[in-house]
Amino acid sequence: MSLDVPTALLERAEAGAVDDAEFVDCVRQSLPYAWSVVSAAAEDLAADPDAEFGRHEVPPPSEAERGQLLRALASDAIRGGLGRHFGVTFAFQNCHRVAAFRPSAVGGATYQAFISPRGQLLNQSPALRDC
Repeated sequence: MSLDVPTALLERAEAGAVDDAEFVDCVRQSLPYAWSVVSAAAEDLAADPDAEFGRHEVPPPSEAERGQLLRALASDAIRGGLGRHFGVTFAFQNCHRVAAFRPSAVGGATYQAFISPRGQLLNQSPALRDC
């Protein structure tokens, strides 16, 4: 299970749409390590107005944290909700390389290089095979 959904939130979801703030709060509480990673990438981008993208490049400390990150970034709904919350688009190469791009940069050369097969291959090493 990806998220620990409070009963009240699940009931609201069953009755209709849930707003992003409630959804993102559920993600923050359910996946604290993943939250810390995407927060760090978004903060890195916000700290430098000239940066092409913000980044987080530290391997997770354990399989539990790796699982949180994979669950968050493999879900279109979660990754999209996090992106809307932080005002960025998240890109993901592997469990230690997460990037936050300004929406205006999506489609640009740096973004395309990051998400390309070449970018993925260049970000591999024997140490990252279990990643």
